[in-house]
Amino acid sequence: MKNEMTLAFDSISENEGFARVAVAAFATQLNPTLEEVADIRTAVSEAVTNAIIHGYPDGVHTVVIRAILSEETLELWVTDEGVGMEDVKQAMEPLYTSRPELERSGMGFMFMEAFMDQVEVQSAPGVGTTVYMKKKIGRGAAEQEG
Repeated sequence: MKNEMTLAFDSISENEGFARVAVAAFATQLNPTLEEVADIRTAVSEAVTNAIIHGYPDGVHTVVIRAILSEETLELWVTDEGVGMEDVKQAMEPLYTSRPELERSGMGFMFMEAFMDQVEVQSAPGVGTTVYMKKKIGRGAAEQEG
């Protein structure tokens, strides 16, 4: 089975919850455990919040999520065409934030890495950022049965 969706929405904070629920609902086709759904929701929430807060600090633009389900795997791309990052490695360090005035914790990428099997970030100043995440679904169910 392979299924794909693309979701585009305005970069306003109210849409973070919408994106989180939409991706979680899409992923239910793989029959995830409640823990896996919670992991997906958290990772999507963090990626979308980063796009809204850091990608588009000065206006409302578009955030795009692309999701692909295949076999037992969920792949996600969260993309903005915002300000981008000069130093992705630095941005991914725990506690680093480019917006300390907003009292951001700087833990977003750490959460994404904790809840997903793979996280990769591509970014360029003035071009935008894409966060790629991958998670194998179903391991929790196999562990519960064993």
